[in-house]
Amino acid sequence: MSAPFVAQLRTSRSPVVLAEGVGSFTVRVEASDIWETVRVTVRPDTSVADLRKRVVAELFPEGTLEDEFVLKFRGWELLDTRASLEVAGIGNGAIVLLAYRRRRPVR
Repeated sequence: MSAPFVAQLRTSRSPVVLAEGVGSFTVRVEASDIWETVRVTVRPDTSVADLRKRVVAELFPEGTLEDEFVLKFRGWELLDTRASLEVAGIGNGAIVLLAYRRRRPVR
């Protein structure tokens, strides 16, 4: 996928910028339970934890703890949150899922 494709997909929010300039790229983060999407501009050396922290702060401004969430890429949880996006295999145009760590009961 290319960045222009990710940029044109449905997002109701303006992009979150973690990095700018040469080498930065765009990823799309989807929150599974609330069906919201955020575009994030990052660098390859941005950590998975930094990405998760900013997206949780953007989507849950009421102060939800970021440790309640995990990021998944290609169906797999990104276990090493200290790893960079480049090491995790996340590149330009990637789509990452933000999901609750524990399943929540249905009411």
